[in-house]
Amino acid sequence: MEALYVQCAEVLSLAQSMKDDLAALLDPDTGIAPRFRQLCRDQIEELENVASFESVSEEKELLRLEENTWALLQAVMPARKTEPPTFEYAQDMLQQNPYTPTATIAQAILNASPVLTELIVVREWLQDTAPPPMQPEATTGYWKFTKHNIMQGLRTGAGARHGLVKEMDPDAVNRGDGRSLAADDSSYEKGLVQALHGHVRAGRLEDAIELCQRAHQPWRAASIRGSLLFYWKGIVNEGSQDEMDDNDVDSWTGNPNRRLWKSACSRAALNTALADYERVLYAALAPAPQTSLILKSACRTWEDHLWAQISIMCEEKQTMEMSRLGGSFWEGGMSAVEKGARSVSRETMEEEEEEWEEEVRGALNGLKSVHVEEGPPADHPFHFSQLNIIQDKIGFLLEVFAEGLQNQSLQSTTYEYAPMCRFFAHLCLFLKLIDVTVPPDAVVVILEAYLQVLEAAGQRELIAIYAGALGENAVSRYALFLVSLELSADLSERRLALTRAKEQGLDVDSVAAVTAEMTMNKALELLPASRGPLPSTTALQPPAKDAEILLLRSIEWTTFSEATYDRALEQANHICRYFLATGRVQLAQQLLNMLPAELAAIGEPEEQATEHLHYRQFFSIWETLERIVECQALEVSDMNRDTRNAWLQDYKLLIDQGHEQIVKLFTSEWLVNDVENTAGDARRRALIRIRQIYIPELVIRLHSTLFTSRFRFPDNLKLLLKLVNIVADSRYKLYEDFFSDSGARLDDYLGAVRRAILGGLEGGGSDPFHVILA
Repeated sequence: MEALYVQCAEVLSLAQSMKDDLAALLDPDTGIAPRFRQLCRDQIEELENVASFESVSEEKELLRLEENTWALLQAVMPARKTEPPTFEYAQDMLQQNPYTPTATIAQAILNASPVLTELIVVREWLQDTAPPPMQPEATTGYWKFTKHNIMQGLRTGAGARHGLVKEMDPDAVNRGDGRSLAADDSSYEKGLVQALHGHVRAGRLEDAIELCQRAHQPWRAASIRGSLLFYWKGIVNEGSQDEMDDNDVDSWTGNPNRRLWKSACSRAALNTALADYERVLYAALAPAPQTSLILKSACRTWEDHLWAQISIMCEEKQTMEMSRLGGSFWEGGMSAVEKGARSVSRETMEEEEEEWEEEVRGALNGLKSVHVEEGPPADHPFHFSQLNIIQDKIGFLLEVFAEGLQNQSLQSTTYEYAPMCRFFAHLCLFLKLIDVTVPPDAVVVILEAYLQVLEAAGQRELIAIYAGALGENAVSRYALFLVSLELSADLSERRLALTRAKEQGLDVDSVAAVTAEMTMNKALELLPASRGPLPSTTALQPPAKDAEILLLRSIEWTTFSEATYDRALEQANHICRYFLATGRVQLAQQLLNMLPAELAAIGEPEEQATEHLHYRQFFSIWETLERIVECQALEVSDMNRDTRNAWLQDYKLLIDQGHEQIVKLFTSEWLVNDVENTAGDARRRALIRIRQIYIPELVIRLHSTLFTSRFRFPDNLKLLLKLVNIVADSRYKLYEDFFSDSGARLDDYLGAVRRAILGGLEGGGSDPFHVILA
């Protein structure tokens, strides 16, 4: 089944490549419907080699029904998509020539009735898809066992054996004397007639005639041949007399007395003295409402019932129109010629056609609930589909299936779900390609269901092909698929999946932007909100959760192309804002390292560009502080003088650099400029929260660094006390960032300041501020 998904996608891609060539799409051999039909046929043949498990049998049956449905579409859609040819009305023909052959009149009746034309096409489809008729055993003579008994009786003078017929003519068993054939001949006769019925059901009349000849029963061949309509080119108004040769003038085909033949068939079908199988054969040769019960008694499958009903309607329509027309020598003799053909307006003919069409609809609707002996029931989805296709109610069919998907009357756990979704998805796309109007909402629902089937089957590479057919929803639907990849696809697989969108005509940049936003929103829904108590920046960070990694990697979708860098900038700020507000500094730092360097050069929108630069400023400081800690750890007691001097130089350089960076950040309105105003939207509240977490942290870290290094670099104590002034300066309002968590951070800082002031007395004296004045 997995291979079938790929093969169907290949056919669809081929169809899309010739979407402007209607003739190619509807070609009877290489068109789209025949290709889908052949895929089903190939799959059935593969399954023929598999052991006959119940599941395999069900799969084959579904494929057979799908194959037949594609054949039906190929049969009816070309005529619906092309203009009907011009034609001459039957009454005009008969008024000009009352000797016009019945075959020509029947064709004119057919041309004037689109519904009848389509019913004939459907009947041919039912005959083409009928099971192969059985073949009776070969025989070496006519009723040979019965003949042997009769001849034996004549030779011995004992007469025919009791109960056996005395004559060998075809009517011997129907004389009402209770006599019958020999058992073997009777069995053969029944098998032969049932085989002939199978040939008629399959539309193989010539084969049936040949079978009668091989069975040494030429009268049966004549009975079957009587169904052929009479045709004689020599008396048809087709071409000039000069264009016909002698054979055209003298030769004719078909049955000139078909009306009488049909009456005889109907009487035979209604004759209870005949065997049931004989009656069924005659009812099949000349279907009529009077013999419908006989014909339908032999129907085993739903297709048999459909064939019987359509055959009756087609034959009855022809008979009814012939009777209405009159004026035909071959139907009514000279009296009909003298009376002449009727002459009615086109409006009357159209009204009569509409009345008959209503009768046809009623008869076909009756097949929705007909009881069947074998095969899928009448309400099977494919039978329901075929009936609506025949009635040209495909839009209604799609709406019903889509409604079933939405209300879950068709459960996704059933075996039929995936094959039905596959068929209906390709039916929708086939109809759109040949410009048949389909309900757009239903198409979206059906394609969405099939996309879910493909996802469940692991057919990732096919998603773009079908998502691209969703029209306005194509971008968001393919983006939804890309979101579903989550962490299962690496960077190269994601890039490839995005490339497939371009191959299907989707706007890759739009797909990337929507995917990034959807992924980010999905991850944020799984993660806790960035509110509540401020997180610790000194505690050991736990490993990243899957949702945090998903949020982190959501930025990848907008960094594949420079065209989406503006979206990447905004998204990166959003993600970084979340990570910092929840204390996940390492993840925020990892995010910035993933971003292209070109993002830093983007200047618009200014608000987003400034926020991004502020984050980079912060992480530059964070890295400097980490390097100070690393450098401090390099000190060992057994350093020689040169090594210690070099270390002291590096250590001081890093401390000075960190001091300069942090003071610059403190004096530059980092992230927000009026920090005392805590009102605003979610973005502003998150930025204030970030300041409340990291401004005190940077103050305390710089204070600690300067205080710890005061013995090696005495001037650092002066820098430390100046830092206190910066924190207290009303211009920068850094103290506002300490007023959170009940002022715990402020208490920590004030304690550190107190120890620093006391540290100023370590060199002697009683003025703790003399270090500032020194």
